[in-house]
Order: sequence, then structure tokens, then C-alpha cells
Amino acid sequence: MAEEAKKEEKKEKPKKGFNLKVIFIGLPLFIIQLVLVYFITATFLVKSAPNTNSSKDGEHSEQTEEETDEESDSAHANSTHIFSIEDLIINPAGTSGQRLLLLSVGFGVPSEENLTMLQENEVVIKDMVINTIAQKTLSALSNIQLKDSLKIELADKLNETYPKAKIKNVYFSKYLIN
Repeated sequence: MAEEAKKEEKKEKPKKGFNLKVIFIGLPLFIIQLVLVYFITATFLVKSAPNTNSSKDGEHSEQTEEETDEESDSAHANSTHIFSIEDLIINPAGTSGQRLLLLSVGFGVPSEENLTMLQENEVVIKDMVINTIAQKTLSALSNIQLKDSLKIELADKLNETYPKAKIKNVYFSKYLIN
């Protein structure tokens, strides 16, 4: 009987002390929750406000008709249409087909008309790009400083072939040597 009484006393005694499982499981879960709330808030709830013209004391500045015309002209002048050629595979000079260059290139033109003209002549432009780059050696194509001169060379050749195109910029979206 004495043994049964001792067992009942042990069962009735609550554990004293702090449970470490709360710290080891609860704290990391709380930190993960904080990080998730931060990213959700930053990406979905907080959107960057558009540029507003406001001044001190709650007064709103007004734009004149001339200012809005100038802004629209400058925005139109800065807008660039891009004619892109995707995934050209080129054998550089002196590699005997052992090495390849994967290239995607874009040409910035000022107007929609120029863009349609380039799209109509896409095959000729691809040939011009392939021939220009195939003449370069692997060491020249690997040199980072020469990429800008290659862009200028491509723009010059394209402007010679199609003077109405008025190529502003050349962009390499893929430039992979294998």
C-alpha cells in the first residue's frame, strides 16, 4: 500500500522548471514568421508611390501646358524600341568548331518604323552579326574590355547597311562562350 501512495504522489506532482522545447521550437518558428511577414509586406502591400508634385504647406504645384509638352517630348525621345535576335550560335575564328559562342543581341532604335524595318530584314541582320563575330578570335571575344568595341562595330555595320535604322545602342542579353 505504501508503494501505491508513493506512485500517486509522484503522479500528482507537477513538473517544476521551464520546458526547453518551447525555446528550441518556438523561437525559430517565431523568427521565420517575422521574416515571412516582412517579405509579404515589402512585396505586396508596400508599393512604390509614383512621383507626385507636392510642396510644403499642402499646396500642390501645377504644371503649365508647355511643361507637360516638354516632358512628353523628352519621354518620347528617350523611349527606345529594341529589336532582338535570340540564341545565335557562332564558331569563333581559329577554334575549328571546338568552341562556340551563344549570343542574344538587341538593337535599340528610336521609332516603331525602324523596328519594323529591322524585323523585315532579320535574316540579313543575323547574317551580318554572325559574319562579324565569326571573324573574331576566341581571345578577343573573351576579353571583357573588347565587348564595348564589338557593340560599336555591330552598330556601325548595321547603320552602314541600313542608314534609316539609326541604331542607338547594342545590348548583349546572352554572351556565353563554351
